[in-house]
Amino acid sequence: MPRSRLSPRIVGGVAIAFGVLTVASGGTTLLGALDMGAVAPFVLWFNTVAGLLYVVAGIGLWLGLRWAFPLSLAIFAATLLVFAGFGLHVARGGAYEMRTVIAMALRTSVWGAIAFVAWQARSRA
Repeated sequence: MPRSRLSPRIVGGVAIAFGVLTVASGGTTLLGALDMGAVAPFVLWFNTVAGLLYVVAGIGLWLGLRWAFPLSLAIFAATLLVFAGFGLHVARGGAYEMRTVIAMALRTSVWGAIAFVAWQARSRA
């Protein structure tokens, strides 16, 4: 398989796995089966719902579909906005867990990279 088709497939697989893990973690927390401490509810809800979109974007990347780039870019932008909102929440004295800061930084970085690969794949098509 040429390298130009392999990268989006690998990244698509990563996005799918990331999405499944995100939905599982967020879902169990929302259902009360897992106590994550001082969570910001809007971040938890966003991440859980976004996890479903991670899977959809991953499938689009895996299949080489053109809409995978705009969806990946939208996920990246929305994650940035929620991360900024979370920063405001913390700055105003809201309760939080340090793992949320780390997780949001990771999500933002991962989706920035995924959107970049999706953009490159789209421009090659």
